[in-house]
Amino acid sequence: MVELYPVAFARLLKRMFLEYEREGKIFDLPKNKFYHNDAGVDLGVELHGLHAATPVGPAAGPQSQLAQNIVLSWLAGSRIIELKTVQINDELKIPRPCIDATNVGYNVEWSQELKLSQSIEEYVAGSMLIEILRQADIPAGSKTSAGDTIYDMSVGYDLAGIRSPQVRDWMEKMRDASDIIEKLRAQIPPEFAHFRDIDFNPKISNSITLSTFHGCPANEIERIVEFLLDELNIHTIIKVNPTLLGKETVEHLLYDVLGYHEVKVTKEAFDKDLQFDQALDICHRLGSLAARKGKKLGVKFSNTLVVRNHRSFFSDQDMYLSGAPLHVITLNLLKKFREAVGPDLPISFSAGVEQANFPDCVAQGFVPVTTCTDLLRPGGYGRLPGYLSRLAQRMKTTGANNINDFVIKTEGNGVKATKEELKQLPNKLGEVWQQFTDEQRALVNAWTEGLSQSVENNFNEATCLKDFFVEHTKKLQIKLQEQHPSVLASLSGWLTSLYSSVTHRASWLNTQTIVPRTTVDLRYSREKNSAVPKKIGSKLWLYDCINCDKCIPVCPNDANFFYELKPMEVDCILYQVDEQGVNTLPSRTLKITKTHQIGTFADFCNECGNCDVFCPEDGGPYIEKPRFFGTLATMQLHNKHDGCYFERTDKEDRVYGRFQGQDYLLKVEREQQQALFTNGKLSLEFDVRANTFQKVEKLAEAKLGDNLDSYYYYVLSALLDGIMNGEKINYMNIA
Repeated sequence: MVELYPVAFARLLKRMFLEYEREGKIFDLPKNKFYHNDAGVDLGVELHGLHAATPVGPAAGPQSQLAQNIVLSWLAGSRIIELKTVQINDELKIPRPCIDATNVGYNVEWSQELKLSQSIEEYVAGSMLIEILRQADIPAGSKTSAGDTIYDMSVGYDLAGIRSPQVRDWMEKMRDASDIIEKLRAQIPPEFAHFRDIDFNPKISNSITLSTFHGCPANEIERIVEFLLDELNIHTIIKVNPTLLGKETVEHLLYDVLGYHEVKVTKEAFDKDLQFDQALDICHRLGSLAARKGKKLGVKFSNTLVVRNHRSFFSDQDMYLSGAPLHVITLNLLKKFREAVGPDLPISFSAGVEQANFPDCVAQGFVPVTTCTDLLRPGGYGRLPGYLSRLAQRMKTTGANNINDFVIKTEGNGVKATKEELKQLPNKLGEVWQQFTDEQRALVNAWTEGLSQSVENNFNEATCLKDFFVEHTKKLQIKLQEQHPSVLASLSGWLTSLYSSVTHRASWLNTQTIVPRTTVDLRYSREKNSAVPKKIGSKLWLYDCINCDKCIPVCPNDANFFYELKPMEVDCILYQVDEQGVNTLPSRTLKITKTHQIGTFADFCNECGNCDVFCPEDGGPYIEKPRFFGTLATMQLHNKHDGCYFERTDKEDRVYGRFQGQDYLLKVEREQQQALFTNGKLSLEFDVRANTFQKVEKLAEAKLGDNLDSYYYYVLSALLDGIMNGEKINYMNIA
């Protein structure tokens, strides 16, 4: 079963609060893994005129597709969430498994696995659940600006698809989701009625990160961006491919510097992709269009790198490289690009981001810094708070209490950045500078020289650099107001943005020092990224594993979970139709030795294979462990997959089971404590209280040789008791 089936909004809401109340978790993430803002520093950033409380978030991928994924990302500290890429073709057939994060990181999945209508409802639902958590002040402090979150759309992959009525309508709904909000608001259960009055923001997103096919022509990309800026009037970020760096340079980094000789790039990928000079031209031309429209144009570095499949995990000829080597390749591309365009072009970044390199990414002024591969490793979403605590510690060590000050101070480029920015004043003013009198220019020059000297003497001691610049610019503003008000009018914009401009230039200078340092850092070499998760040589079975629970957090969809069973050992009987009626034969022994058990919620499992990568035992949790369906319809639709569905009424429990392709039904009358178990050929009755067999009945459909194994009665009975008792919250036992 590879399709995803979103859960109803009410069910997610109930799960969220019941689990938090009873277990101190939300969607299996324990509250000690929630991100709590460090009161000593401000990690907030601005993007497209909006405030986000941190600069980090999931890249458009498995961590931002379903509503619970979005909530999990946010709980762990994400405040800029790049939603998974959508496109006109919403019936993709993606090979399975599709994610291999063994060490470096490879994948063959690249777009949404939901219908467009499902995607938007999941994105809106995710944003509403987050707002509900904020109103409940979970985590503590998130009700304030510390919870401020930005959602960024990601769309692809060609102009025809993006301009299609379906995708265009989807984008418009993301900018005004009022109808969807009201639909979901009506689903809020009575016990949470106080949340119905929340003023949910219908403007889910005001920006788009454009993703295009590998090999998309330059003129196609330009026309798409023109459409987004000119017709949709929306902030746009162009995601570029690492092939921009050129095959020779990429191979040099992969082989000579990093040692990944097994990774083979393809010449056609470099020949067909957007070229470096073409990217520069597009940014120059469309940057002017964006400015005229009052919008921002940015660039995202980078997409994954197409390489030949040299492993046995995937069936495709090609796969997409991520992780440590992509980090080095992408930073080198970024450095080359920044050297060509200067410090002012907004940059977002996603390539091998993890806890250790996150502060350096922030130091280069990237907004947002997005991550994916690292969150697929043990700990999952719970790895994110470490990013932010590492950044906060670096900021405190640097003496910076906000992100801009950190960018300016951390690499020691602040003084140089300020002086270079001051020197740029004549160029930035252009003809206006030439129209100043000698006296006016002398006055401004004297001030810039004085500021340069003050920077030299006092810069490092300043506790707030924004206040430092405001204090110094006020002196010039007062003097100009008194003597040359026309000059003040010409300079006011430049003076107001000086702190921001110095931040941009410092981030640009930081790239010049951080990239060479990172490139030779052994942590990105093959030597340091060739280990594989340990396998212990034992086989994974339906019940009883080593209980490491690694499969739970590495699932981005929260499909894997643990539940509790009562240990038991019972000798089972095979009931078989023969010429005399029904004969009994010894079957097998069902033995459950451990209380702690692992299951998979089938509706959220897309068989990506990531849990298999990190499971110490052989077989794969998503293959071997019990599958639980969210609805009978999905179970019946996927009739080639084994699994169970639970149905509870006031008086009766029903468990629909399928094992080795055979369907079973267990009905339990709770008051009478009587159970009926059947496969449509035979039926068995049991006394639930005493757990004893009572009688067998041959049904009308039974034929000679048909049989029913009581083994599956005890399996379903144990699952019913373990899943539906309500002690451990899961998607099945929420009414």
